[in-house]
Amino acid sequence: MNLRSAPDSRPEIVYTVSRLNREARITLSSHFGTVWVEGEVSNLATPASGHLYFTLKDAEAQVRCAMFRGSGRLLGFKPANGDHVLARAQVGLYEPRGDYQLIVDLLEEAGDGALQRAFEALKKRLDAEGLFDPARKKPVPRFPACIGVVTSPTGAAIRDILTVLARRYPAASVIVFPAKVQGSEAPAELVRALQRADAAGWCDVLLLARGGGSLEDLWAFNDESLARAIAACRTPVVTGIGHEVDFTIADFAADLRAPTPSAAAESVTPDRIDLGNRLQRLESQLGRSFLGRLERVQQRLDFVERRLQQCHPKQRLGRQAQRLAELQHRLARHAAVRLNLQRQRLQALELRLVRHDPIQRVKRLTEKLGTLDSRLRRSASLLLERRSERLAALGQRLDTVSPLATLARGYSIALRAADNAVVHSWEDIQPGEILYTRLAEGSLLSRVEKAESGGPPAFPGQSRRGR
Repeated sequence: MNLRSAPDSRPEIVYTVSRLNREARITLSSHFGTVWVEGEVSNLATPASGHLYFTLKDAEAQVRCAMFRGSGRLLGFKPANGDHVLARAQVGLYEPRGDYQLIVDLLEEAGDGALQRAFEALKKRLDAEGLFDPARKKPVPRFPACIGVVTSPTGAAIRDILTVLARRYPAASVIVFPAKVQGSEAPAELVRALQRADAAGWCDVLLLARGGGSLEDLWAFNDESLARAIAACRTPVVTGIGHEVDFTIADFAADLRAPTPSAAAESVTPDRIDLGNRLQRLESQLGRSFLGRLERVQQRLDFVERRLQQCHPKQRLGRQAQRLAELQHRLARHAAVRLNLQRQRLQALELRLVRHDPIQRVKRLTEKLGTLDSRLRRSASLLLERRSERLAALGQRLDTVSPLATLARGYSIALRAADNAVVHSWEDIQPGEILYTRLAEGSLLSRVEKAESGGPPAFPGQSRRGR
């Protein structure tokens, strides 16, 4: 982009071609988003890259289209020139050439595609309303007495249904409520026939059926009014429409869906052959049950008869006499055992009494007392001797460390008379103080005349040295 000044000095934006195409592509894409376009295919090209290039046209215009390989793999058909299709695409622009085009991500054949979208939209809406809720579906009776069939009276479906019903369950009555099953008038006729059959109240179950066909052929059964009429029925409704792969809105609204009309007839009726076999099995089981019950009753009667015989007075007297003899025998045996136990206990007590005789006990205790007295005397003498020896040893040790022994060797202890404090040094006394001197024998009171340091006085025979 270049900016240049106009003659009036106002800036003017000049686009490059690439920027113009890029902004045009962005504008187209953001404005339109995803669109559906219907038209005819022409100029179809399928290069080796796997992409598809073609033109969509109608009577008045055309537009280029491109479908890339990833989206093309999901195609359910092979497009060709002249096909009428429905395309889902993003509106864009091919910047290198400035070509306006559509980028297609989904391609459908126009007829079925439109119908399929309408089908999906209606299904989603009715499902949101709860019309397909399994909780509202009614159970189908196992043995219907009367079956109503809503279908075309001339189609193959009614013949198949009647054949199946006659083969499987001929006991049921069948009422046909005719209606068109294809065309624009078919939905209204189907609704009227269904409502008439439900209002009559004759039938236990209703079959709504049609043979196979294309999506357009079955479209009458995708009608909203028909779905609501099915949901409003008081009588259970079973559908058998088309083939197994075909699904319609009526199938979702019905109480039960069968894949074909014949399968619908089979789903509402039991098989008479199976019923016959089941009846035979039940009959056999009933016979065995009856015989078993009869045998149990006979066994019960035999048991009661035996009980009755056992309760006869003669039988009771015999049993009582036997019981009495047994009790007498048990009593004699018990008395002998008890007497033997008492005798053994008496002997044990006699032995204990002998062992606990007072004379013998006094004798034993006297002997034990003499022994203990002798041991006590020896122990006391030994203990006294050891204590005396220890006392003598302690006395010697005490004499060794006693101050009196020190005094006996010529030493004395000087104490201040004022406070009885021991005088250790000349500095502890003052001249004039009274001293109390303890000797080995007796004591002295003296007054201090002079206190000074110096060596001790010389002992006899020892010279005194001073400093």
